Amino acid sequence: QVQLVESGGGSVQAGGSLRLSCAASGRTFSSYAMGWFRQAPGKEREFVAAISWSGGSTYYADSVKGRFTISRDNVKNTVYLQMNSLKPEDTAVYYCAAQKGSTWYHAAKPDYWGQGTQVTVSS
Repeated sequence: QVQLVESGGGSVQAGGSLRLSCAASGRTFSSYAMGWFRQAPGKEREFVAAISWSGGSTYYADSVKGRFTISRDNVKNTVYLQMNSLKPEDTAVYYCAAQKGSTWYHAAKPDYWGQGTQVTVSS
């Protein structure tokens, strides 16, 4: 069992930056690929970014490519999402997700989810 807790959300003006953190606990030494999703009111949850267990491979949605950076620190069991040049359309609840295995599979359902953290970007 893995528990994920997000932090770092908040309100920021357009063009600003935020860094989200996702701390994992309760897991053993097995490997997990990690990802970030977001959901705006009235819309479906969408994929944002993912990273392999080793950190060697990353994946980004086209809407955030070049602005967001996902990284991880396996010693601290923490995944980060650095969000730069934020836009009002980035406003959403951001969720951290864990997927069993070393490689992230977009078509597969994540095995664990965090509670979500609100990100609000004002124009």
